[in-house]
Amino acid sequence: MTFIKDDFLLETPQAKKLYHGYAKEMPIIDYHNHLSPEHVDNDHQFKNLAEAWLTDDHYKWRAMRACGVDETYITGDASEREKFQKWAETVPLTLRNPLYHWTQLELKSYFGIDDLLTGKNAGRIYEDTKEQLQEKSHSALGLLQQFNVEVICTTDDPIDALEHHRSTAKKNASLKMLPTFRPDKAYALENNSAYRAYLEKLGEVSGTQISNYQDLITALKKRMAYFHQEGCRLSDHGLEQLYHFEMNRYDVEYIFGKLMNGHSLEVEEIQYFTFETLVHLCQEYHKLGWVQQFHLGALRNTNRRKFAQLGPDTGFDSIGDFPQALNLAKFLNTLESTGQLGKTILYNLNPALNEVFATMVGNFNDGSVRGKVQMGSGWWYNDQLEGMERQMNAISNMGLLSCFVGMLTDSRSFLSFPRHEYFRRLLCNILGNDIKKGLVPNDIEYIGGLVQDISYGNAKAYFNLGDN
Repeated sequence: MTFIKDDFLLETPQAKKLYHGYAKEMPIIDYHNHLSPEHVDNDHQFKNLAEAWLTDDHYKWRAMRACGVDETYITGDASEREKFQKWAETVPLTLRNPLYHWTQLELKSYFGIDDLLTGKNAGRIYEDTKEQLQEKSHSALGLLQQFNVEVICTTDDPIDALEHHRSTAKKNASLKMLPTFRPDKAYALENNSAYRAYLEKLGEVSGTQISNYQDLITALKKRMAYFHQEGCRLSDHGLEQLYHFEMNRYDVEYIFGKLMNGHSLEVEEIQYFTFETLVHLCQEYHKLGWVQQFHLGALRNTNRRKFAQLGPDTGFDSIGDFPQALNLAKFLNTLESTGQLGKTILYNLNPALNEVFATMVGNFNDGSVRGKVQMGSGWWYNDQLEGMERQMNAISNMGLLSCFVGMLTDSRSFLSFPRHEYFRRLLCNILGNDIKKGLVPNDIEYIGGLVQDISYGNAKAYFNLGDN
């Protein structure tokens, strides 16, 4: 039987009151994820738990590889039933990894299964969940409804048509699915031929002949206008670090010309191109009133052999140790100095830099918007108990926890929404322990309101997701 009971993670009576009385029933605004818009639009019905759970889940893939599972059963051509069996055999070995908690929470929350998943009961659980997944309550929309998900913000390339967002908006009043502008490929210059092929697609969808750098910026602005029309109010960027140069340090048109003619670029030329492009983009985000997000610090595709075999986002990325503070401050100041720094969320992957990020956001809050510049939630390797607690402690000690916009899934899985429950339980436990220790007032109603803001209300206000 499961060890996950009603009071899981809640160590004090105060924590239990805060969670069950204030946090538990709040709707969810999941403002950053990688869900398939097509699955939402078509209300996809998953064939089995292997499809719903194991497809594109590099968290699980890494654990299976660590346990000696052959790639055939991970990304290879083994059957879904065989892949599920190998995952079930892996689960008991994930003890103390967040995957262990997530797996049991998801089985219990969505399928009412209390048994701990093992290789021995894998067949029965596979069949039980397969049967439930054929029901409307367990379609893509049904799974979202089970967790009272009100808004999801997907991650979308500038060339995406957004037809599924448009279709969903017309036929589903209970769920908002909004696109997020993710233009990373617009400054991914490491591969000349791939970049030129991308520019050709971008030119087609924007109706722009991209012959020079200014054409690129024009095409991106056209796509931003299109995204805005389709409900987009957020952008997102995945970077090792933000770069900073004096404007016009390099001739960006010259760099663009070298690229288009197939010439190799110097590392600093690539960095400058990224810097200037981001400045133009951020100025336009400010004009549109969007929130800009920067995910900083990932060292990606470290295993070159496996990258060549399987491609990106397959489980071979880690925390990087890139310097962040100085260039981050200079980049933000480039926008702030002209009054063009909009709402900004900074996600830090290296927990050693939590305090750097927590203090940096305070430098650029100017009183115009509550929590204008935010330190984002514990991300990727930090979305586990200790990582989330460290992130919230850094915010609390260096800034204001009360202004925090809370948790997100950052997931491709429709079964990942118990991560919000996980976060809310931890938040309530932290505050409940503070009450018990006499560090904060024993005022459940007041602190319960703060919990509700962090769980839901702050995000709704920050992203302008009111009923209008």
